[in-house]
Amino acid sequence: MVKTASAGDLGTILVDGKGRTLYLFEADKSTTSTCKGGCATAWPPVLTSGKPSTGGSAKSKLVGTSKRSEGKTQVTYHGHPVYLYAGDSKPGDTNGQGLDQFGAEWYVLDAAGNKVDKS
Repeated sequence: MVKTASAGDLGTILVDGKGRTLYLFEADKSTTSTCKGGCATAWPPVLTSGKPSTGGSAKSKLVGTSKRSEGKTQVTYHGHPVYLYAGDSKPGDTNGQGLDQFGAEWYVLDAAGNKVDKS
């Protein structure tokens, strides 16, 4: 499930079905994830076994999937593989916003699937 939630100064952002913030990784230049190993431990990919659903103002036409190198299916949104952040302990946390880790920056996404570039 990909849906939207209000995140204060960041505006309306994408979250998963449990309200946890979703992020994009700027190193991903296509729907194929480049985040593996330790990166995927710190930034767990959002996985699915079927077609992801949407809620709020998230757009179903922007949701897709991509195969990961280990064979699992990752959720994509507007062409970006999406991730959670291990440093977010509860729904609504946005501790990963703007971090530069594993070779590129991480950002929350708005309902159009664009990065939100503010801290």
